[in-house]
Amino acid sequence: MSHHASGPNFGFPRGDARLDMTDLYAFLKTGDAGKSIIVLNVHPSFRLDSPELTTTEPFKPGALYEVKVDTNGDAVADICYGVQFASSEDGRQTATVRRVQGERAIGVCDDGEGLIEEAPVSLERETLVTRAGDHRFFFGWRSDPFFFDVNGNFNHMQFTGDDFFKDKNVCSIVIELPNSALGNNEVGIWARAVDKAAEGWIQADRGGRPMQAVFLPGEEREGYLSGEPADDDRFIGVFAHELEHSGGYTTEAATAVARRLLPDILYYDPHKPMHYPDNGRTLTDDVVDVFLAMYTNRRVRGDKVGPHSDLLDEFPYLGPPHAASR
Repeated sequence: MSHHASGPNFGFPRGDARLDMTDLYAFLKTGDAGKSIIVLNVHPSFRLDSPELTTTEPFKPGALYEVKVDTNGDAVADICYGVQFASSEDGRQTATVRRVQGERAIGVCDDGEGLIEEAPVSLERETLVTRAGDHRFFFGWRSDPFFFDVNGNFNHMQFTGDDFFKDKNVCSIVIELPNSALGNNEVGIWARAVDKAAEGWIQADRGGRPMQAVFLPGEEREGYLSGEPADDDRFIGVFAHELEHSGGYTTEAATAVARRLLPDILYYDPHKPMHYPDNGRTLTDDVVDVFLAMYTNRRVRGDKVGPHSDLLDEFPYLGPPHAASR
């Protein structure tokens, strides 16, 4: 389910839905080829193992939600947008955004150039947008744009086209930025959620490409979610083993596919057509069909589900949240 429920046993990383990274998108701004949109969705409003909803508090106070950008192809961050949230006694939340460049972008980006402070978080259907120079930001509940027949997946991939996510919500961090802020050439993008614990900062979740963090790390899930893209070669064997089982690949073929999937980075070039898996990821790209064909060695080509109809043509692009799923 993309990154939804990427924790143990289809639960949440560190047992906290607010730390669950669900999807990462990167695409060109509609009507302006000089700007790009990055969307990081976290905190699904639902559980897979219970009919109960998750907490109504959008983001975990004090935790860091980071978008990492590699500008030179070494799978190491050169730019980081770090977002940290604070809550008030009345349940409102505000966001602080920092932009960090250079070697400091590799680690935890809890200090650096402050782009905005105390920006409002949308708790209901309102669309609160904050501008900072040539950047725009949105934070808050939105309609989940991911589409997938989850129940069909758990029923031995007998898909009926029933979109489990059509009435579900997520919490979105949406960034509009000039292409020049990314370096204007192809970049690698991934995101992570970092939690503050007694022993220091702990990476709870991370990823760039959809689906694979849920289906391919096997027993190495905890190590995978806490890892870094530059070290992802160590998971090639784990991925290959899962692919042999799921798709009947030979060991050689499975290893070749695993090498294409790692490091877990979403590659994006604003000068080329947007379409996953070739370049970036739009809100309408059918990543499930792409993943299922790869995962099953083309034995399953799709789940009969298409994009949602509540997407917007303008910032923040995701539809307003569904009242019934919160």
